[in-house]
Amino acid sequence: MEYSHSDTELIRQPIGYWSWAASKAVVTRIRAGLAESGTTQPQWWVLAQVAGADTVKTRDEVSLLLGNYLDEGAESIESEIDRTVAQGWVTEDADGRLGMTADGRAFYDKVAALQAELSAERHAGISDEEYLTTLKVLQRFIHNTGGRAWHH
Repeated sequence: MEYSHSDTELIRQPIGYWSWAASKAVVTRIRAGLAESGTTQPQWWVLAQVAGADTVKTRDEVSLLLGNYLDEGAESIESEIDRTVAQGWVTEDADGRLGMTADGRAFYDKVAALQAELSAERHAGISDEEYLTTLKVLQRFIHNTGGRAWHH
């Protein structure tokens, strides 16, 4: 890979720009892959929360957890939950408890395989050590600027 600048020049590059550019590239790629599979990233998040839950989660629990993902907001997540129910992937009982259908589980498994492929693509040529350092540095930037971020 050819880098944009020399090491001396890269040190002076703005983190705001490069973190934004990385985020935009990664999210765009993920969303394009998911769209080809017939879903959206927020719908994937809903499916992952329901499929991976140790105990049954309610709509409110899923909405609260996912509402802050990429600034989606609770209202957006609520409509994405509705769409997963309408697709027949998730059921919702009268108390708001969400469950996977057989079709939902099959679809989830298919998209989970795609997500694993996309992750491998993103991580190509990046060691676990480099990745860990990158996340710690980004979290330090968030901390140093008074920001708040948390991912489950």
